[in-house]
Amino acid sequence: MKAAVYERYGPADVVEIRDVARPAIKSDQVLVEVLATTVTTADWRVRASAFPGGMWLMGRLIMGLFRPRHKVLGGEFAGRIVETGADVTRFKTGDEVFGFSASFGAHAAAIAIPQIGAIAKKPENLNFEEAAAVPFGALTALAFLRDFGKVEPGSQVLVAAASGGVGVYGVQIAKHLGAEVAAVCSKANHDLVKSLGADHSIDYRTEDFAAGGERYDLIFDTAGTTNFDHARKALKPNGVFMPLEFGIADAFRSMVAAIFGNKKLLLRISGDSKEELETIAGLVERGEVRPVIDGIHAFDDIRQAYQRVEGRHKTGSVVLRVAEA
Repeated sequence: MKAAVYERYGPADVVEIRDVARPAIKSDQVLVEVLATTVTTADWRVRASAFPGGMWLMGRLIMGLFRPRHKVLGGEFAGRIVETGADVTRFKTGDEVFGFSASFGAHAAAIAIPQIGAIAKKPENLNFEEAAAVPFGALTALAFLRDFGKVEPGSQVLVAAASGGVGVYGVQIAKHLGAEVAAVCSKANHDLVKSLGADHSIDYRTEDFAAGGERYDLIFDTAGTTNFDHARKALKPNGVFMPLEFGIADAFRSMVAAIFGNKKLLLRISGDSKEELETIAGLVERGEVRPVIDGIHAFDDIRQAYQRVEGRHKTGSVVLRVAEA
């Protein structure tokens, strides 16, 4: 089968489309024919060894000190189940599914996934490319806003990088939870974020969200666009700043803020589960959450897809069409 393989860390041209062996599934796994996947910021950072904020050594210890441990990247996928293990009861062959693999492997024609993993029936109102654009951003936003940030009706939430791959879901999930939402993005994307539910839009090129009079219960920075020292100016007493990207120095600042301040820097890493993905699927089917796609690339054009992500100005998700549905 075809897969996008990289043997060393480096720029986009280290990735090559090759023929590799199809995964052999275990008794509790399903084999998914991948019809669509995405290139995310996480894929780029791992491939390039571009870990943020002094996290290079930790990142390399996890992902492979000298050479990549996971030679096929890709977390998000959508496709059809073509084989089931002997103990699988949750799915059957032919089911259309979408999901997220924390151990990567989705930049390939097929991926083996545990039936108890972050995999669910594809929402019927989405095609495969749209479904592949959902899991990572939506699961992350759900965890950060609902579980970590405790957003509730009436909360005032600011989403920074609101038009990015996680930001577009941050706006929608915050609105679903009943918050008043301010979205920071370029002026060109103001109509988009308002269509996603943002009550206010702020052009980061001409406005400083911390310089105005608005104060927020929670600021969710989805792409490393600000920092705690700046964001705290716009927080209410007991307000929380949650960055999706953080470094070693932020861990120290978080401890200091927890002890001495009344404004908090909360550092968390989101997980993924079938229950949370099924929650997302329900929101999509009810029209409360929808994917935003920057562009759809042929699988053979994965290098161009990476370059688009690395430019850090994409809108929503960069999707790869692996095969025709």
